[in-house]
Amino acid sequence: MKEIVIANRRIGLEHQPFIIAEMSGNHNHSLDRALAIVEAAAQAGAHALKIQTYTADTMTLNIDSGEFHIDDPQSLWKGASLYKLYQEAYTPWEWHKPIFDRCRELGMVGFSTPFDETAVDFLESLAVPCYKVASFENTDLPLIRRITATGKPMIISTGMATAAELDESVRTAREAGCQDIVLLKCTSTYPASPENSNLRTIPHMSQLFDCQAGLSDHTMGVGVAVASVALGATVIEKHFTLARSDGGVDAAFSLEPAEMRQLVVETEQAWQALGRVQYGPTEKEKASLQYRRSLYAVVDIQPGEIFTAQNIRAIRPGSGLPPKFYDVILGKKASHFIKKGTPLHWDIL
Repeated sequence: MKEIVIANRRIGLEHQPFIIAEMSGNHNHSLDRALAIVEAAAQAGAHALKIQTYTADTMTLNIDSGEFHIDDPQSLWKGASLYKLYQEAYTPWEWHKPIFDRCRELGMVGFSTPFDETAVDFLESLAVPCYKVASFENTDLPLIRRITATGKPMIISTGMATAAELDESVRTAREAGCQDIVLLKCTSTYPASPENSNLRTIPHMSQLFDCQAGLSDHTMGVGVAVASVALGATVIEKHFTLARSDGGVDAAFSLEPAEMRQLVVETEQAWQALGRVQYGPTEKEKASLQYRRSLYAVVDIQPGEIFTAQNIRAIRPGSGLPPKFYDVILGKKASHFIKKGTPLHWDIL
């Protein structure tokens, strides 16, 4: 698959997974807290920090009834209107520059998810290096065309999308000129369960659309994300907060700093462990060959004495003939005296 470069970071199977800390609304209406989240993400080793660019008015209508009211008993946001939820969660646009500036100071990639064309125009004025398309917007083809017009790489979450819908989205982006696309397997429930994550979609999706693929993960903990690396995930996104106990619209399924650090470390180790197809001893293993079993004299053996199960055995270390020759040597005669503890070689016959 074609590698992608985002702000001098290379994304592909030959590189450590690109870890994105998603702030979302976990700033809890405080710029100081937002900047503290940036700093905590950098200290944890995240490679990028993402926010979201919208207002309640660009997302929905200020109506608190019918389909504009959240009645789902399983929802974290049951009882709220869509408008009030987005009012609570949105990141003020005047905060974007200080957040991105702090990301750059700390060596992280700062970028955002725009939810309409005005957000793309605004983010372009801040020179973001890439864009994210949210799962709920992955069928918004006009938005995808507008993002493509920036010439920047595009990361698309695939929650709820059928293969046909993804084909439309990817085809739209490519026909408009975007070749640097990453698709993230996503389950759009909050939180998501491991059983509903379907990680085997990742390599299939990568092959189907000939692009980098990864995971936007809403499960608790890091196990699902680490497992995704074994299936070829090159980008992993997780929601991030300073402490779940502080509350916030996404806090319940967000990682804390120690968990984010664990995610960075464990995904890198999982990636390192993939290696390549390998048989036979590695360079590091060669020293251990001496501790294989091999054939030894286990008592003193006189010249002309017949080799039997009582006087030779396969034991450690591995200085003698391999055990596969045990049956060949049984019944043969010793050519000379053999002291107990001597490794057997062909000159003993």
